[in-house]
Amino acid sequence: MTSKGEAPQDILLIKPGSMGDVIHALPCAVAIKNHWPAARLTWLIDDRWQPLLGGLTSLDAEVVFPRRKFRGVLGILKSLPWIASLSRLSPDLVLDLQGLLRSALMARFSGGRRIVGLSDAREGATGFYHETALVGEPCHAVTRYLRALPTLGVPIPEKADFPLPAGIEPEGAPRQAFVLLHPYSRGEGKSLTPAQVTEFCHALAHRRVVVVGTGSPPDPMPANALSLLNRTSLDELIWLTRRADFVVSVDSGPMHIAAALTDRLLSIHTWSDPGLVGPYNPAAHIWKDGHILPQDFVVGRAGSQRTPTSEDMQAMAAWVDRQLG
Repeated sequence: MTSKGEAPQDILLIKPGSMGDVIHALPCAVAIKNHWPAARLTWLIDDRWQPLLGGLTSLDAEVVFPRRKFRGVLGILKSLPWIASLSRLSPDLVLDLQGLLRSALMARFSGGRRIVGLSDAREGATGFYHETALVGEPCHAVTRYLRALPTLGVPIPEKADFPLPAGIEPEGAPRQAFVLLHPYSRGEGKSLTPAQVTEFCHALAHRRVVVVGTGSPPDPMPANALSLLNRTSLDELIWLTRRADFVVSVDSGPMHIAAALTDRLLSIHTWSDPGLVGPYNPAAHIWKDGHILPQDFVVGRAGSQRTPTSEDMQAMAAWVDRQLG
């Protein structure tokens, strides 16, 4: 087993997904490579989120996990032949930030000589690690991942870096200034309704609003709104986020892209706790329980499940308008 004091030559980082979680793990990868620049760093990634690694120029290799092929109750069993093929890697050090049974099996089958995982890993994953990194009290996901670094022998950086790619201009991209609205989330109870989208756009009638993500557009679409719903790739979403005057998003992967790229972000939280899963950006703002607040990373605001009312949508639009001057 590689000891904590030795510099590893080959490192495997296991963090297949989700979108937001991959973004949250980027600072760990940067810190590891900065500490051991001569080491070969490989990231095991879900093919859906692979474009997110396009800005991590120090990454040496990627192992693409075809997650969608292994869905369902028997998913782990179906994936075992693929997992067994990881034995060709034989890294000196494995860091499993996914913390589930399947990712722990990936770590073991990779032949890693030193396997480190998080102390709060689930599904019995800790039984497959050589060492566990103490996570400690509840904290934001980025902080949680960074707490694994001292166990590796890597110092926690003073500033978290999120090297995302430049993005690709989508067809039909706006030529004038715009507010980017991402109203839908895969998480249950997090999305806005088409009526709420309409309310927000009407309240910003004098500004261009570009609506992105996956979901049903309002019918009719407000005159000042451009719908790119169901039409943008990850690279195109990143391009739009970089160029938006302001981003308003529900709690979702695209919100975390925005948090990594801009201070001009309002993140809408219904039942989720912004201290744990909100934007990792102290200059961003959150909406929770009818109030717009600076992101202060205070944990414990998850009690309420209030969704925005019509008045809330108008208030958010008015607040964004004031920020833009």
